[in-house]
Amino acid sequence: MTSSIVRAVVAAVAALVPFAGAQAWEPTKTVEFIIPAGTGGGADQMARAIQGIIAKHGLMKESMVVINKSGGSGADGFMDVKGAEGNPHKIIITLSNLFTTPLATGVPFNWRDLTPVKMMALDEFVLWVNAEKPYKNAKDFIAAAKEAGPGKFKQAGTGSKQEDQIITVLLEQSQGVKFTYVPFKGGGEVCVNLVGKHVDSTVNNPAECVSHWKAGRVRPLAVFDPERIPDADWKDIPTIKEAVGADISYNMLRGIFGPPDMPKAAVDWYIGFLKKVSDTPEFKGYLSKGALKPAFATGDEYTKWVAENEKLHKELMEKGGLTKK
Repeated sequence: MTSSIVRAVVAAVAALVPFAGAQAWEPTKTVEFIIPAGTGGGADQMARAIQGIIAKHGLMKESMVVINKSGGSGADGFMDVKGAEGNPHKIIITLSNLFTTPLATGVPFNWRDLTPVKMMALDEFVLWVNAEKPYKNAKDFIAAAKEAGPGKFKQAGTGSKQEDQIITVLLEQSQGVKFTYVPFKGGGEVCVNLVGKHVDSTVNNPAECVSHWKAGRVRPLAVFDPERIPDADWKDIPTIKEAVGADISYNMLRGIFGPPDMPKAAVDWYIGFLKKVSDTPEFKGYLSKGALKPAFATGDEYTKWVAENEKLHKELMEKGGLTKK
């Protein structure tokens, strides 16, 4: 065989290899799963649920380690991933601080600095009070807060100038009431302080308070959504509009991003991998128990949703006076 024929054969074989190789990417070392929030909150719970599903079903040859970076209202986590350009072994689970943190703090970060991978769900928000309090519904609670006077009732949430405070401000504006807003690092800590009667009410994701609710320690008064949560355990909780006439609606993103310039082969692998996770009975059960809305999107659909919600959060925060001056 002449050298020219050999070269032709080698070239023909090589032309077939890159495509197969690109599609065959998978992690070759431990994947860091960053949470830009504290422990016990909704993002933390979802990340650790995914971690457990991976281990149970053997969905990844390498291990995945969950790392909380809550400093600066999540800015530490976002900046960590922003600085890991092209790294296919680092991903981040995002909540609405993807939008609120840069708007509130001026930190040099924007969601466009990251690589969108996949939306996993949308989370609800519920107005909670301690079960030992006499308020049986949101109307009674709002009336009591008004009677107590401006700032006398403490309402807790995760972070300052984040989604929980946005909802608090919208509730104040719609009802003519004024709370003292008390921020905590994570949703789990928020609910613990409600159980301990250190605050009068909270705005929490369902999953962050569900265990205390089932134990009879807290009481849900209303959900901040146009429709009631359809799951059997939650369907009797009225919407905030039904409860007090407040036309307030807010859902939180639970989505996955990678560092800037993450290789396309890695993005495609994570999309397929997360599809396997979301198809498991454990993940479906997690969504149902925590009253999360299944909402899966990738590619242009995901990017469009994120861009639209960035605009929405800017409007909401400007309305509430929560943007950096």
